[in-house]
Amino acid sequence: MSNRYDAIIIGGGHNGLTCAFYLARAGMKVRVLERRDIVGGACVTEEFHPGFRNSTASYTVSLLRPKVIADMKLHERGFRIIERTISNFFPFEDTYLKLGGGAGRTEAEFARFSQKDADTYKHYDAALEKVAQVLRDIALKCPPNVGGGVRSLLAAAQQGWPIAGLGLEVQRDLLDIFTKSARDFLDGWFEDDHVKTAFGFDAVVGNFAGVSTPGSAYVLLHHVFGEVNGKFGAWGHSVGGMGAITQAMARACAEYGVEISLESPVSKVLVNNGKAEGVKLESGEELYAPTIAANVGPALLYRQLVDSSDLDADFNRRIKNYKTGSGTFRMNVALSELPDFTVLPGKEKAEHHTAGIIIAPGMDYMDQAFIDAQQFGWSKKPIIEIKLPSTIDDSLAPPGQHVASLFCQQFSPELKDGQTWDDVREKVADLIIDTVNDHAPNFKNAVIARQIHSPLDLERKFGLIGGDIFHGNMGLDQLWAARPVLGHGDYRSPIKGLYMCGSGTHPGGGVTGAPGHNAAAEIIRDRGTLWKVLHRAK
Repeated sequence: MSNRYDAIIIGGGHNGLTCAFYLARAGMKVRVLERRDIVGGACVTEEFHPGFRNSTASYTVSLLRPKVIADMKLHERGFRIIERTISNFFPFEDTYLKLGGGAGRTEAEFARFSQKDADTYKHYDAALEKVAQVLRDIALKCPPNVGGGVRSLLAAAQQGWPIAGLGLEVQRDLLDIFTKSARDFLDGWFEDDHVKTAFGFDAVVGNFAGVSTPGSAYVLLHHVFGEVNGKFGAWGHSVGGMGAITQAMARACAEYGVEISLESPVSKVLVNNGKAEGVKLESGEELYAPTIAANVGPALLYRQLVDSSDLDADFNRRIKNYKTGSGTFRMNVALSELPDFTVLPGKEKAEHHTAGIIIAPGMDYMDQAFIDAQQFGWSKKPIIEIKLPSTIDDSLAPPGQHVASLFCQQFSPELKDGQTWDDVREKVADLIIDTVNDHAPNFKNAVIARQIHSPLDLERKFGLIGGDIFHGNMGLDQLWAARPVLGHGDYRSPIKGLYMCGSGTHPGGGVTGAPGHNAAAEIIRDRGTLWKVLHRAK
């Protein structure tokens, strides 16, 4: 392989692959450097016990942008999504709630708890959809660079103008979502705690916060702006696991000549006179390119890979205070049988086994989980989302057996009293299994094997600082033009030639492909401008 390229991508996750694809399609010579022995970053499928495979980090799909899917021809390369029959199943202490399966069915389910809430649902759904469309509309647009002159002002006006035409009610809803807690927002719509819980859960997914934490309503919105097979707000299973997405992306990249290097961790971005000129690998090898795009979080990029002397004091201070830590503890479990829930008995596959199974029985329960994590480091009664993908994809487990994804909240990135997650990971994993067992008493005995990813494991294995699955908190101070730092929300770093293309940029976390798409567009724009300047100089 050569040591000189038009562009080098640090990190072979889905956004890095997306960025590489668009750059290569534009005629650039591109190389992707991935530290692990498998391409895909946190979007991978791996065998974690003999015969059992699962999406070991990211675990479900909705947010991947249709334009990215179409441009990379992912469906032609084997990507396929199976929609959920119902979206979520919530076991409570003495009842349950099923969410999804069509508006009429959801209304009927809500009517079991509150006729008023059932009647309100269609209005809530319509309002949230209008607000979600705002996010869809700007997801593939570069945020304005504050302080960037006329161009940034025009970009801000262009992206803000549609909001002005939405009508006062939608603007009020938008303001509520960006500023309120999920509890306050949902209290304005519904009266029954079961119904509010069904929506409130989305506000704490990957968010180290309670449903009463100001700003948590936005995370609720972030999880509903996606779509599956053209159905807005739907979630589904990627056949073959989430790794099937990145494997298809890698094939798309290969078609355009992208070189993908595995087990090639980067130790440093090489900077000369304020301009990035290449990277140094941990092996000592140096590679050179006028364009470097980092598909790693801002905390990792600027605290570890870039020398602080290459950044000004204010930027260094802000990156030092950049907030990370999604409160996530991730497990994969091999099962001998399906969970048998007390409130809905049965070990034979039923529709609730194919849904997202949410152990979060009440708004107060979710708030207390966060309070516990702040006080003790982890929740005494954690929030757990269980996915059983083998119920719809038999390629993941031996016949008659199953795999479960356990996505768990709230777990502090930093522990007290000198403890580390290595000290308590097994103990906490036992607690999580016991919590599920409280609702499905056969679960614990059905566990054949388990794979544990504490916040520290997520950092070491996937490069997610603080175990943050979103590459940084998604509060109002770290969104849109302020993600990661105001003045650098346009995918360009303070160092010329160094770009950001990961989830630490707009529109944020999840398997979207949007940061990779948008960063590539800005790189191509800059490259075209540079070519014109050089051409005129000749």
